[in-house]
Parts: sequence; structure tokens; C-alpha cells
Amino acid sequence: MAQDVLCEVNSCLHWAGENKCGATSIYIVGNSPSNTNTSEETDCKTFEAK
Repeated sequence: MAQDVLCEVNSCLHWAGENKCGATSIYIVGNSPSNTNTSEETDCKTFEAK
């Protein structure tokens, strides 16, 4: 499991500086879950606006 989760979305409540995510868990979904092949086809559902 990843030790650090990097994120550049500084408008997110979980953004912890130095491009790190401070959320206790991460939830990512595919736009088309049965046929997701690239990162562009995913969305971070953990995002919360500050």
C-alpha cells in the first residue's frame, strides 16, 4: 500500500501542503467502471472543497 498519496489540488480540504493528501482514506471511481483504462477516465470522490 502507498505510504504517501500525492495531490496537487490545493483547493481540497484534505490537501496537506507539499502536494500530499491528508485524508484517512481515498475513494476513486472510474467514469465507466467496467472499462476504465486511463487516469483521465477516473474521478477522486474524496475531494472536498475548502
